[in-house]
Amino acid sequence: MFNKVVIANRGEIALRILRACKELGIKTVAVHSLIDRNLKHVLLADETVCIGPSISMKSYLNIPAIISAAEITGAVAIHPGYGFLSENADFAEQVERSGFVFIGPKPKSIRLMGDKISAISTMKRIGIPCIPGSDGALTNDMNKNYNVAQHIGYPVIIKTSSGGGGRGMCIVLNDQELEHSINITKKEAKLFFNNDTIYMEKFLTKPRHIEIQILADNYGHVIYLGERDCSIQRHYQKVVEEAPALGITSKIRDYIGQCCVKVCIDIGYRGAGTFEFLYENNQFYFIEMNTRIQVEHTITEMITGIDLIKEQFYIAAGLPLSIKQHEVQIRGHALECRINAEDPNTFLPSPGKITRFHTPGGFGVRWESHIYTNYTVPSYYDSMIGKLITYGENRKIAIIRMKNALSEIIIDGIKTNIKLQKNIVNDKQFQYGKINIYYLKKNKL
Repeated sequence: MFNKVVIANRGEIALRILRACKELGIKTVAVHSLIDRNLKHVLLADETVCIGPSISMKSYLNIPAIISAAEITGAVAIHPGYGFLSENADFAEQVERSGFVFIGPKPKSIRLMGDKISAISTMKRIGIPCIPGSDGALTNDMNKNYNVAQHIGYPVIIKTSSGGGGRGMCIVLNDQELEHSINITKKEAKLFFNNDTIYMEKFLTKPRHIEIQILADNYGHVIYLGERDCSIQRHYQKVVEEAPALGITSKIRDYIGQCCVKVCIDIGYRGAGTFEFLYENNQFYFIEMNTRIQVEHTITEMITGIDLIKEQFYIAAGLPLSIKQHEVQIRGHALECRINAEDPNTFLPSPGKITRFHTPGGFGVRWESHIYTNYTVPSYYDSMIGKLITYGENRKIAIIRMKNALSEIIIDGIKTNIKLQKNIVNDKQFQYGKINIYYLKKNKL
């Protein structure tokens, strides 16, 4: 196992990685921006290195600074967490070329699956069901684009090849909207991802968002750890996740899980990864693969008892998977509510000082966060400040425990989305499982 690791991230995921390192006896190096010098994981790490000013581009996205931090501290590996550089193939490549271990997939896998057009092409070649679409990038030939849209059938959705986090998507209802939507999406793609490649897919009207968690070692062994339902979304960004998903039988789970295993073996994948699908009328449609640990990995851990962060370390250290597929058992039900520092009405970020904080507790309650009383939430980063997870022997009990936990949590001094989360778990449609990815859009909670 590694003797020292750089944690190339911030917030709750950095703290989660640090805790796993402590369990494994690994010394930690916390890299941080100037404003993050009082983050909890920074205060707890064995060593710290300031890698730049508060803005992400000059700190957490500063590849030379992160690699330099590994060099001067004598670290042997770098864990990227999620977000920032976690799915940057160039970063993974430079880490390995500099003589360090990248705790994640091979650069070629990140590159292949990071481009949605090449990922979809790979899925189709292997026989994984995909949403009907343009089968490649759209061109500037609008006559051809009209033909593609008419062949697919309206409504369609225009997506960026390098998109993520809900950015770079535009729904088109008819021919009259198509050209304008294509132009808007290309501009957004260039602005946010510096890549204006776009493609077109059929727009499904009431799908659920189902994803499959996998683990793969360096020796061709791959397992899947069940599914998560991430249908509660706002502007394509996840708000509540649960596992397992309602209505997914063991037969269906095995089918789609084995499909994901087949893909990983074919492309020589290693590490943790997540296949994301839209699920409608008992049919899965591949949308993308995330070549990193997910925010919502916690609920998979709760229902399987498997520590996914520690498994990432084992795989990166060259150890074979210690778990075989037949040993994976799914027990009970888990929910995760993302707690964001944002105005509950406008959803605008709400940075500032936390004047009072009380964490919820009780049997089956888990709180993952870096915040504390007198901690100041900065304005430079994502607004998520914590994840509240509950577990029960069934979905009903997990929901009851989430209601209780949400009633106990106190975060004063800033605005949060706790009220929205309370409204969701108290809503009858959610409780009965009558949800899809447009649930929040259609229900004014």
